[in-house]
Amino acid sequence: MPRKVSPLTDSAIKAAKPKEKPYKLTDGQGLYLDIKPTGSKLWRFKYRFADQEKTPLSLGAYPDLSLVKARQKRTEAREQLANGIDPGEQKRADKQARKVIGLTFEALAREWYAYNSPRWAESTAYKAKLYMENDMIPGIGSRPLKAITRPELVELVRKVEARGKLNAAGKIRQWLHQIFRFGLARGAVDTNPATDLDVVAAPAKSARHHPHVTFAELPELLSKIDTTNINTLTRCAIRLLILTAVRPGELRAAPWAEFDLDTETWTIPKERMKARRTHMVPLPHQAVAILRQLKEITGRYPLVFAGQQNPERPMSENTINKALCLMGYKDRQTGHGFRHLLSTELNGRNYHKDWIERQLAHGDKDEIRATYNHAAYLEQRREMMQNWADSIDALCAGTNVVSIKREA
Repeated sequence: MPRKVSPLTDSAIKAAKPKEKPYKLTDGQGLYLDIKPTGSKLWRFKYRFADQEKTPLSLGAYPDLSLVKARQKRTEAREQLANGIDPGEQKRADKQARKVIGLTFEALAREWYAYNSPRWAESTAYKAKLYMENDMIPGIGSRPLKAITRPELVELVRKVEARGKLNAAGKIRQWLHQIFRFGLARGAVDTNPATDLDVVAAPAKSARHHPHVTFAELPELLSKIDTTNINTLTRCAIRLLILTAVRPGELRAAPWAEFDLDTETWTIPKERMKARRTHMVPLPHQAVAILRQLKEITGRYPLVFAGQQNPERPMSENTINKALCLMGYKDRQTGHGFRHLLSTELNGRNYHKDWIERQLAHGDKDEIRATYNHAAYLEQRREMMQNWADSIDALCAGTNVVSIKREA
């Protein structure tokens, strides 16, 4: 027969003094007061569930939780046990529910971004944050997560489409889906309202390639680089894009540490690459000469193309295209378009397709082939790119350029 316990009284609780070690004052039916050496008095409920003794349930501190209210909580816990519910697990579930009930889209989106952005290429992280700050958060950032509906998300994306930004709208649909998936895993939402948003997407426009001049027009463009009033760093950046065919973002954010001018090689780590694969760029002699010139200007800074206002940050994303517009090449040439120019010209000269694709750091659409084809073709590309640079010099000097077959 269980030992009979005398119920506690308020006077007995108030009179209880701390001791060197924690001790208990028992009220009965699992309820007791845990008195710490510090003087704190904590209500706890001792119980068993599924024939196992569980960690005592913390109910609150005395005197904030009075004796009467502690007994009420004990009664509630015993009722839960009678209904087959573990009071401890229920308390944790209720706490989690309270935690997410007021969670907004902005809070979840920022948490999602902080978790994922370290694994993204710099350009992806930049665009995700840009669209998050400019479109997603202004649209639904203050809304409680569980209150957001699919029609709301459709309306948000349609506003972006209405501005003619169909590529941005597609990315936003993708990121909304990922954010809510993250919320599902986190326990912040029960459903994903961002599924199937593409069903009502605006029809895509016909593909528009980055405009670029022909090879024969390069001498005029290079001449205008020298005669137009643009910054020296911008002038050098355009020339390096022509000589290397890297992406503009890879160039403008390049630190000096990636370059080995003695071996004439630029190694871009996978963290900065779109395909998340380290990219080795052979540098023609002409490119090395430009970089040595730049070394005299920005060599004391970490970045090759250090920003004018803040040398710790790279030149603006729009600098190169603005310069090309100033030179009279609006809608005729972009920084990215130099990659198309090189691809068109070198394919026309019958260089090996794999060399060209690796120079452009393109992924292989054939996934099985890509798994086995890890060749960098560095030396073949070094010769190809040197020939490319020499052919530009020859063209500018008025010499006829002969296409040479360079198949492996």
